[in-house]
Amino acid sequence: MHCDLLKIVLLSFGLQSSAYILPRGSGRTSAPSGCSTVGVSGDYSTIGAALSALGSSTADACIYIAAGTYEEQLVIKYAGQLTIYGETSDTATYKQNTVTITHTISSPDAGSLDSSATVNIKSDSVSVHNINIANGYGSGAQAVALVANADQLGFYACQFTGYQDTLYAKAGHQYYANSRIEGAVDFIFGDASAWFENCDIVSNGAGYITAMSRQVDSDTSWYAINNCNIKAASGVDLTGDVYLGRPWRVLARVIYQNSVLSNIVNAKGWHAMADGATPLYYEFNNSGAGSDTSEREYLSTIDAAVTKEIVLGDDYKDWAKSSF
Repeated sequence: MHCDLLKIVLLSFGLQSSAYILPRGSGRTSAPSGCSTVGVSGDYSTIGAALSALGSSTADACIYIAAGTYEEQLVIKYAGQLTIYGETSDTATYKQNTVTITHTISSPDAGSLDSSATVNIKSDSVSVHNINIANGYGSGAQAVALVANADQLGFYACQFTGYQDTLYAKAGHQYYANSRIEGAVDFIFGDASAWFENCDIVSNGAGYITAMSRQVDSDTSWYAINNCNIKAASGVDLTGDVYLGRPWRVLARVIYQNSVLSNIVNAKGWHAMADGATPLYYEFNNSGAGSDTSEREYLSTIDAAVTKEIVLGDDYKDWAKSSF
């Protein structure tokens, strides 16, 4: 369907143009109607300039980024609903992404975890499609690729690459689908209530996948890792060297369910971190060489998989996209 015609159809049902969703698996090689553009022949040459141009508006907005590597450090704080699209030949997978945002600085050098982030999202209702976000610092210190510090954030067929503290899922409700998250030490961490669907979670060194920071009983947050692949980066032998998580705060809550756990997973599964921690760590209906729970430590029992309603809220269908 032609973009303009689809826009008319969407508007006839009361949807805004920034809600434009391509059919699953199609390409996106030009800007959806109504989007500002970034790239050599675009409206702006940098992503930062496109974000600045949004100003204080509260209207729904979208930005389309043409293929390229953008060496920028971005803070996204916009009052309206914002959708960011990357050029790709296949919207359903990160493997065809052509847009990379990269920056290299460690947390000690930057002054804080948030300040080290290549991208720091502080505004609610942001959707990101087919974008690679990397912090190129490597091993030796915390260095964040993405800080996701807002509510109703969606990431679709994206890649997040770092080593220690790659993805700071800090607060709010967040949905990650068909994406790749790579790191070694605590590389998914924070206190968001986050759902990871059909993601490749890739270790590039020995360490811990999650470091969740829930710390009071009234906190409803979870990390739910569903239908994901837990594996090593290509060419790296990490047999038994990776733990599913350790508690950054005392009541960390994480579940791996319906996922494939490779042989990188240590037989103990989980590890200690915060003093006096009593984390809630669950595994349900997983498969693969690392899924045997007979020697697990810190493992709690659960009778069924958790649902998106529990993790993301009853209204998740209003903002977490099922087609992209």
